[in-house]
Amino acid sequence: QVQLVESGGGLVQAGGSLRLSCAASRRTVSNYAMAWFRQAQGEEREFVAAISRSGSNTYYTVSVKGRFTISRDNAKNTVYLQMNSLTPEDTAVYYCAADSGGYVGSSRYGYERWGQGTQVTVSS
Repeated sequence: QVQLVESGGGLVQAGGSLRLSCAASRRTVSNYAMAWFRQAQGEEREFVAAISRSGSNTYYTVSVKGRFTISRDNAKNTVYLQMNSLTPEDTAVYYCAADSGGYVGSSRYGYERWGQGTQVTVSS
């Protein structure tokens, strides 16, 4: 099974940018549809973005559309989440998820593998 490790989180001021990375090991990431979820303290884990195996199709939750971009570099076995125009409402632990069946939906239960998460904190 693929193993996922997120990085790139941190503290940023409102209006700033961060790029998260999700590095895959043990399996080729091109075999998996990939997604990013986030979970704010005391809240449910919510869908942020997803990308198909080839990278030709991407999906976003409404609140991040136009600000966040999901991408993948299958040669580097890595998936990215570029986050621009960050607001305090984006503060959360961000998780990378993978599904070998190609699922790119918004349900957390559709993904079979998860990373450990990386904290993103946006100050006002």
